[in-house]
Amino acid sequence: MSQRTYFYCRVSTTEQTTANQVQSFKDKGYEVKEDFVVEETVSGAVCAMERKGFKAMVEHKLMAGDTLVVLKLDRLGRDNIDIQQTIGLLVKKGIKVHSLDLPFNSVMTSEDKLMLAIFSAFSAFEKDRIRERSIEGQARARAEGKTIGRPAKASPEKVAELRESGLSISVTAKQLGVSEATVKRLYAKSKQQKQ
Repeated sequence: MSQRTYFYCRVSTTEQTTANQVQSFKDKGYEVKEDFVVEETVSGAVCAMERKGFKAMVEHKLMAGDTLVVLKLDRLGRDNIDIQQTIGLLVKKGIKVHSLDLPFNSVMTSEDKLMLAIFSAFSAFEKDRIRERSIEGQARARAEGKTIGRPAKASPEKVAELRESGLSISVTAKQLGVSEATVKRLYAKSKQQKQ
């Protein structure tokens, strides 16, 4: 029976790195071998078995007796149900699951599974509360007249100003840091606003 330890690291955007997750494994005393670290950049909203790297690891690398270590439960699924299904699949294959955010090492016993269900439910509740607070904050900001989201690089007025000063579409796009299609769209919008 195999007794290897795999480490699964997931981040949501290319600007993020998995280095902190790997360091957390080392800090907890795990011997982290580079060949046994599976890293991927994918949204947490994607089910675990729909993530390319995770699926390949489960189907082609992990064997009975192996251990899978993750930083947090949310690395194992997009919601409480997906996490439970993923852990059920892994346990059925004879793979031990360790999550650093749990007070116990594995999820093999009935008591561990009960605790896992409770922690997953709290995790899902907190995720929902964060989403609700974000929506409430955005609504409050909109009511106060604030713009939500990334500031626009260009406005119809600025595009019109540059185009009417004699700049070409491509030069205007470069100067504003936007695509030529955006320049065309905003210039057309500025003309509509003047009508």
